[in-house]
Amino acid sequence: MVNRERLIREFMSLVEIDSESFQERKMADALKEILLDLGFEVIEDKAGCYYNTDCGNIYGYLQGEPGYEPILFSAHMDTVAPGRNKKAILHEDGTITSDGSTVLGADDLSGIVAILEAVRVIKEQRLKHRSIEVLFTIAEEAYIRGSEVFDYSMIKSGQAYVLDLSGPVGTAAIAAPSVLSFDACIKGRASHAGFAPEQGINAIKVAAEAIAQIRQGWTDDNTTVNIGLIEGGKARNIVSDECTVKGEVRSLSHEKAESELLKIKNTFATVAEKYMAKLSFDTGIGCLAYSTDCEHPVVKRYIDACQKLGYESRLINTFGGSDNNNFMRHGITGIVMACGMNKVHSCNEYTHVDELERCCNIVIKLVTI
Repeated sequence: MVNRERLIREFMSLVEIDSESFQERKMADALKEILLDLGFEVIEDKAGCYYNTDCGNIYGYLQGEPGYEPILFSAHMDTVAPGRNKKAILHEDGTITSDGSTVLGADDLSGIVAILEAVRVIKEQRLKHRSIEVLFTIAEEAYIRGSEVFDYSMIKSGQAYVLDLSGPVGTAAIAAPSVLSFDACIKGRASHAGFAPEQGINAIKVAAEAIAQIRQGWTDDNTTVNIGLIEGGKARNIVSDECTVKGEVRSLSHEKAESELLKIKNTFATVAEKYMAKLSFDTGIGCLAYSTDCEHPVVKRYIDACQKLGYESRLINTFGGSDNNNFMRHGITGIVMACGMNKVHSCNEYTHVDELERCCNIVIKLVTI
């Protein structure tokens, strides 16, 4: 029932709209127009005000058959960089890529177009359906900032399907991690590196010694630690008086993530004290871990939809955060669906028309009665 040509045309058209995080205005305008044409009630919230940008989250509601619980579908409007002047190239085998100089934006346009095309098919075929809520968010790639400030009193659904996962369509994530960030700023003492190095306290040395003691990568089966940035120093011949180290901890257990973060803080504090340096240690929460029970109706409905379509279904844990982390915090039970995005966050990103169509079919099956 999916109109493949229309699906391709809309995907390729939306790809050409620049929509890096916190710069989603043009994308939001395009999607608002499409939703209105499809008969949705549309609201743009004030999320942009929190981040000093001109674009909010886009919420839409389409009335369905009375007496049935509504369902929320969500995808995000932003892309990572490089995401300016994107061009979509359709290859003979149905693969769609960028021209190689930017990301494609299948993360998360594949989810967006699957939702939109599914609604078109439902309306064209006059299929009986549940009430449909959609939420297209800003700044998901910036640690799910758009959905963090959304007014959840608008949501009528108790269940959500977030289209924002890599892998074969039919795959769905039922658990995701807490992501905790840290900035360790070490204050030493500057001195001339040639004439009086003994009078200085080298902040870079302190940072290096602490980093060497911190276990990175997988610390257990459900937890990772990474130090991704280190900044410091003013010149080759100055004992560095300042160094900042930035990293993150991810774990499917929030308590384990907090425990690893405390270990990291204590390591920096111990080494700083050894050299009489000062330490400031700031932390932030990117998202909070969740797990959805395999027996929950939101999962069982998904598996049933895949079975009816003849698609293989697979439930996994993911180590990537998504808007579903925030939905779960607000009492909306959800899972994250694979929607045809591959090699995301790179210029080798691609999707395939067959996968987009399959994702559309799942959305149709989930919402029709």
